[in-house]
Amino acid sequence: MISAKIDAGGIYMIKIRQQYLKQLVESKDTEFIKVLTGVRRSGKSFILNMFRDYLISSGVEQSRIIYINFEHPDTDDIKNYKTLNEYLKSKAEESGKYYFLFDEIQEVENWQRVVNGLRVAYDSDIYITGSNATMLSGELATLLSGRYVEIKIMPLSFIEFCDFKNYHDDSRYGRYYQEYFEIGSFPSVALLQNETLTESVLKGIFDSIILKDVCLRGGIKDTALLLRIVRFLLDQIGHPVSAGSIANTLSSGGRKTTNETVDKYLDLLEGAFIFYKADRYDIRGKERLKTLGKYYVVDLGLRNVALGRNRGNVGAQLENVVYLELIRRGFEVSVGKLDDKEIDFICRNPRETLYVQVAYELPQNSKRETDNLLRIPDNYRKILITGNPMDSGVIEGIEIISVIDFLRGSLIS
Repeated sequence: MISAKIDAGGIYMIKIRQQYLKQLVESKDTEFIKVLTGVRRSGKSFILNMFRDYLISSGVEQSRIIYINFEHPDTDDIKNYKTLNEYLKSKAEESGKYYFLFDEIQEVENWQRVVNGLRVAYDSDIYITGSNATMLSGELATLLSGRYVEIKIMPLSFIEFCDFKNYHDDSRYGRYYQEYFEIGSFPSVALLQNETLTESVLKGIFDSIILKDVCLRGGIKDTALLLRIVRFLLDQIGHPVSAGSIANTLSSGGRKTTNETVDKYLDLLEGAFIFYKADRYDIRGKERLKTLGKYYVVDLGLRNVALGRNRGNVGAQLENVVYLELIRRGFEVSVGKLDDKEIDFICRNPRETLYVQVAYELPQNSKRETDNLLRIPDNYRKILITGNPMDSGVIEGIEIISVIDFLRGSLIS
């Protein structure tokens, strides 16, 4: 199921992201407000438009669908709840079912009041998108407690990336993976063919996220400090860090700052979905630890455009790829602590718990990676994912799988 558009610079295709459309269709006509969240340019607008097309194709009259993109210049006059409320009254005058689709709703001041009012005043089905996690806190959480469902939108999985680029040759998946690894997974980037243009678009995405979704929303004036923190996190993927360790590193490099300032910036970066934090979990003590979490970037393309493609630890970037895929598959992911050893990921969902170790390759003359897993005192599944496309099999009950097979869907549901 594909919808195609033609751009002046060439042909590109908007692929239907079936798993997200399925979630929207399944929640259609329920009392819950559907909230699509995710990093800027992850595809939320396309997915909302996909759903609008679905509604029309299923027989809903277009007059019953009120769609507004609040980043479009035409909406400049409806950026507070009073003007938006008046506008909606003029569009939804009759009785009967209305579908309200609001893209980047956080651009509207006090938008929560409008959404709550629509829920009360109309026979309505409401869908909203936003690029910041704070939209689910504060007044919205108070007004709509228990009345909304969050659908988390992420950039493309490896399977989607290959589909977007029409990559389906089994003998070339190693090359496909290397491209995915280098340019990342933003839909608009995956559809490009020109390397120079790809670099330019990635830089534009990076700048717009940092400036609009972090600096502007967080009231940050010291952009230079923010960028230093971002580059530090990108350079330290896979390493435990804290606000204190970041502040100390920056201060020793001549850029004085405080733990409180770094903490604020980290919260804003998480809130804009640029970084995900994996907390540490003590396996023996069965408790979540408050110190030294790990941060993973939402897209390696952003890392490569900020630091350079040849910069840094390939093993850590592999760990980042695996972490994101586990999140996509619905796992809550922590970093495991077992005495003085580390388990890369503890993965939980309502159906299962599993342990995942990540290695660039199986180490020669060493069983360190598998021994860490074997020491865990329970019988949950234990998996070692490696960067070697030839790795597969079982070692002492531990499943061995290459990252390419993992990304293509093998072993882990």
